[in-house]
Amino acid sequence: MNKHLSYIIPAIIISSCSTNPYKKSEKEYDSKLRVLKVQMSSKELEPLPIVTKVTINIDSVYSKQLYTFKDSIFKVGSTKLENGIHTEWISTVNFNLRKPNFIIIHHTAQDSLQQTTKTFTKTTSQVSAHYVIADDGHVVQMLNDYLRAWHAGISSWGRNTDINSSSIGIELDNNGVEPFSEAQITSLMALLSKLKKDYNIPTQNIIGHSDIAPSRKKDPSALFPWKTLAENGFGIWKDDVLPLAPLEFNPELALRVIGYNTKNLNAAITAFKLHYMPEEVNAILDQNTLNTIYSIYLKQ
Repeated sequence: MNKHLSYIIPAIIISSCSTNPYKKSEKEYDSKLRVLKVQMSSKELEPLPIVTKVTINIDSVYSKQLYTFKDSIFKVGSTKLENGIHTEWISTVNFNLRKPNFIIIHHTAQDSLQQTTKTFTKTTSQVSAHYVIADDGHVVQMLNDYLRAWHAGISSWGRNTDINSSSIGIELDNNGVEPFSEAQITSLMALLSKLKKDYNIPTQNIIGHSDIAPSRKKDPSALFPWKTLAENGFGIWKDDVLPLAPLEFNPELALRVIGYNTKNLNAAITAFKLHYMPEEVNAILDQNTLNTIYSIYLKQ
């Protein structure tokens, strides 16, 4: 009997040690998740150049919302598919958080920073943004950059039809009919400088809400200084001397190449002119408009 036990015990030990050949990678997977969880939940202030910062302490609902993602983020169990096959979980160690690739600029169409933050902290509003910038230049961050805000709605840019999942939304405290203040634009450019560097966002991917939703939205308004932003490396702008569009130039195709949804061509032209020709926001496709579209098309 003792002789048989001497064979059985080592076999049991070997078996118990080999039940999970991925134990090491799963440990590293869990460790990375913990780091990313801290990164996503962080609400620490970060310095921006020439910006006076304020914080609004409404964290309980935010934390509760973040907690609802815990199960889907950390789930490592088997999932049954429709054909009866069960998935098997093997943890990879090569992953990180998805990074934003667009920045979408809005104006709030409300009357104060406090009114906007109140709207964004009510579950019934179903709308949010990552940042809100007050008229006096104060910046409020309301969501971690890696998380998905609800600011773009039904929109598209090029082939991307889920802008919320790939963008950072910035709301400017402005009712849509007043000029944007110098302090506000200074803070915006300071924030854009940080975000562009942090996530390597392409210059041409800094656009407006009206660009991605031309049939629905008109923000930021015609008073927004897109040219000033472009001169500082945030977005693109037309040439001072416009090139002459060729006779065979197709403006609808060019607008699609730039990124606009042209299913409603008049709306796309109007949205383009709101961004690049704010002195004449309409759907008229004259030679100057053709040349401007051609100028922006050449920069893609």
